[in-house]
Amino acid sequence: MATPVKIIDTNLPNIVLVGRVNVGKSTLFNKIIEEQHALVSNVPGTTRTRNTGTGIWRGKSFQMVDTGGLTFDENVPLEKDIIEQTEIALREADLILFVIDIQAGALPQEKELVNLIKTKYKDKPLIFIGNKVDSTKWESAQYDPEISKLNLGEPVLVSAQNSRGVGDLLDIMYEKLKDVKKEPLDFKDEKIVKISLLGKPNVGKSSLFNKLVGEDQVIVSDMPHTTREPFDTLVEYKDTPYIFVDTAGIRRKSRVRGILEKLGVHKSIKNVEKSDIILFTIDASEPISDQDKQLGGFLKEHSRSVIIVVNKWDLIEENSDKFRNDFKVKVYANFPHLSFAPIVFVSAKTGYKTHQIFPLVERAWNERNIEIPSEALENFLDQIAKRRLPSRGKGTRHPKLFRIKQINAGPPIFELSIKSRTSLHSSYLSYIKNQLREKFSFYATPIVIKIDKVKK
Repeated sequence: MATPVKIIDTNLPNIVLVGRVNVGKSTLFNKIIEEQHALVSNVPGTTRTRNTGTGIWRGKSFQMVDTGGLTFDENVPLEKDIIEQTEIALREADLILFVIDIQAGALPQEKELVNLIKTKYKDKPLIFIGNKVDSTKWESAQYDPEISKLNLGEPVLVSAQNSRGVGDLLDIMYEKLKDVKKEPLDFKDEKIVKISLLGKPNVGKSSLFNKLVGEDQVIVSDMPHTTREPFDTLVEYKDTPYIFVDTAGIRRKSRVRGILEKLGVHKSIKNVEKSDIILFTIDASEPISDQDKQLGGFLKEHSRSVIIVVNKWDLIEENSDKFRNDFKVKVYANFPHLSFAPIVFVSAKTGYKTHQIFPLVERAWNERNIEIPSEALENFLDQIAKRRLPSRGKGTRHPKLFRIKQINAGPPIFELSIKSRTSLHSSYLSYIKNQLREKFSFYATPIVIKIDKVKK
């Protein structure tokens, strides 16, 4: 039986931003948490899946939740999913921030959202916010009769764009949260392992993400680029915290279209650079593409631990050991620089073998951080040099190996000292890496060897 995985409640007060499309929720969200976390654009429906971030004001920490802009129009792509995501956030809210665009006034969508809140969430405290008060001329707009008909009182006037009134809003939020008795979890002394799902569009990353964290946290759709920005969830497995990050699918640079896709790709790449382990996801039902290969090459440059996840295995008619082994050979032939990465065959749709991923992640993290004692490394170097003499690279002088030492863990980086004015053939470096794996494992983790040329 698989070890259970559970989402960790950070026990922070939940503050949820709601409103129709283009009222500036994401700009306000970024301003409050003091990070450019959410994508911001003039494109309606930029935010789809809930976005979370942590803020602090007057010593009190809280979790901000940005939700997708609502239209209540069934013809808008993913509108039903966005409403479901908003309702999940509202159910978990300790405080609701209802945001309107003061310049546009109250539209029918606002009235429908007010009815939803008053029907289902009337017991939750709410702050009514008029955003885009970018100058004093817009202050009087709060008295518009249509805004008064919402029966939410006078709005708190802010401009998320230029920070006007945001400090006053934070003070009001602080007062509203005084009665929320929550003591936040403290992870200061514990390393949280960060795992990102990476792949081209429509390989099933979001479905896999939901399966791994045990809940439908992100929107899943056959529509390309459903995921526009990274979404992360903190979970616990065997008493260890892990952050899983769903990222936007990455196409070839020449095919990236529009500002939203460009921003989403940029954020995905930044997430990979900050991650410890990558679940490199490919589609079993399609041939390995040039874009898959480019992403594999990108991983080579960043020394992340990698697990290759072959998804949609339910679409493959044959499931024999021979077929899987042949498939592995094909994968490694296309990604020779990822030969250290284990391959797991799964179906995020049916749940087939997805339970195998967590033990692989656990092992990858442990072995990524192996530290080898100096004496063991010296003995290791003597033994491999006796079995196979160092081969030279460029030049005529034969190299001599003096010492090897580990200078970093997570990822493992070694410094190999060789005789000056000589060079080592790349095949011998590969030999050393293979021998390090055979002796010390370093499961799913790249090994980096730096050459230090010394006179003695």
